[in-house]
Amino acid sequence: MGLLDFEVTPGMRRLGASVLGMEAIVVALATPVAITVGGVEPALAVTGGIGVAVLCVVATALLKRPIGYVLGSVAQVLAICVGFLVTAMFVLGAIFAALWIAAIIVARRVEGVTSR
Repeated sequence: MGLLDFEVTPGMRRLGASVLGMEAIVVALATPVAITVGGVEPALAVTGGIGVAVLCVVATALLKRPIGYVLGSVAQVLAICVGFLVTAMFVLGAIFAALWIAAIIVARRVEGVTSR
């Protein structure tokens, strides 16, 4: 079974889209914080914060296919890395990563039980 050989379920799409949507908002809002509070150069802050937010939106759009989950997982790692710009994002990124993993596991378990 390869990396992209798993079944995408409707529950996974719904929960994953919820996590990525909220994460996109939080990471985007970290951009002005990085600039004003953290003193980060605007170009770096926009590239880091808005770039990860856009990746979350793109991953959300692709959640009908396995590649969406790969991009969503990459977004989780990058959200944690935004912590180098805004320290609070280390914690928030880890929370979103845990929610992302939980969303996938819970949806697969619930839909596995209901399909029996």
